[in-house]
Amino acid sequence: MKRLLFLLIFSFLMVACKKDSVDASTTRSFQSSINDMASSLNTLQQVKFNEALYILKTFGVEAEGDVNELNALGKLINGMKVPQIFALADQVAQRNGIDWSSTGPPSLGEMNIFGEEEAKESDPNDISASSLGLTVTPTAQDSILGPKSLQIVPRLLDNRGNAITFSGAALEVTMEVFSAGTRILTAKNLMTDNNFKGFSLRFASLPASKITDGKIDITVSAKTAKKTFKMSKIGVPVNQKALLMPAGTPVDTQLPTTTDPTTDGTDVPTGTDTSPAVPTADPKASVTKFLNSLSSQNLRGAYDTADNPAWGSYESFSNPTSGFGAVKSINVKNISTTNTAAGSASVDATYDVTDKSGKTTALQVTFGLKNVNGEWKISSYKIN
Repeated sequence: MKRLLFLLIFSFLMVACKKDSVDASTTRSFQSSINDMASSLNTLQQVKFNEALYILKTFGVEAEGDVNELNALGKLINGMKVPQIFALADQVAQRNGIDWSSTGPPSLGEMNIFGEEEAKESDPNDISASSLGLTVTPTAQDSILGPKSLQIVPRLLDNRGNAITFSGAALEVTMEVFSAGTRILTAKNLMTDNNFKGFSLRFASLPASKITDGKIDITVSAKTAKKTFKMSKIGVPVNQKALLMPAGTPVDTQLPTTTDPTTDGTDVPTGTDTSPAVPTADPKASVTKFLNSLSSQNLRGAYDTADNPAWGSYESFSNPTSGFGAVKSINVKNISTTNTAAGSASVDATYDVTDKSGKTTALQVTFGLKNVNGEWKISSYKIN
């Protein structure tokens, strides 16, 4: 009887000592608390719990290498309980475009964030491939702006260059974007089969100030159980009109330089006013004229309201594919002057653009203007 009572008390103490939240004070306590939490779940929940931890370790923290990722994960989820970990993993998966949810069926195989000694014979990530193929396609075509993103799709290939068919895997895929040797963006995702949709790279996520010669280099790696495959595309052109522009007045970096006439060796007659003529009209009048001209398909009139080097020649400006030649009509919702100085101004406009195919796009645009001989000329055009 005493022995039975002792066993009951011992069992109670063992259960009472189990942790129901993450203790990341040390690596050992971290692993022990995770094991305790998992032991309270049924078999299906344990699999999903391990998947959630893998999602958070791989995509929820900014760190390089397994040890650093594990330490960062511990800091991220320290003190959390199982429902909180599931909720956070759902958010991270959704934010990274990963087809996973805590309420769905197991989809990533056997996951262990603390590592395994070696890949098992039945490991779905143990895929025999020869190389990694990579296709880059401009997407999200806009009749005014042009392509707004690139779709980057990697494929595992056999030694003949054919795509390998597999399923049920959880291959960590990393995309890095460089320009002139400088890394400007990193993204991760999971490849579960060879129908992986890849990465959608929005030009608006790339700072224009970091792009050299309008080109980027893209490197994608896919990690199988035994080998990491890598492929790069060098010199991929970007749509510079769709890049992320620096904050502030759009014309700050485009104003012409002026020379102090008293220091350039030229005699200036006394009493002569050398300051440029200041426009008397509201800057938004020039923008209104520009939009009205576009809406009536008076492209020459619209072009004459601007002095914007980015738009190039009139032929480029009026091009029906890459310029404003595709515009059929414009419906202005709001237009207002947001900043005015002696030589520069900015105007915000909200309007709907309908192209000649009937597609309508809602735009919010900041126009930069500069003073040219007493007239406001559009010098920059930024879609917000």
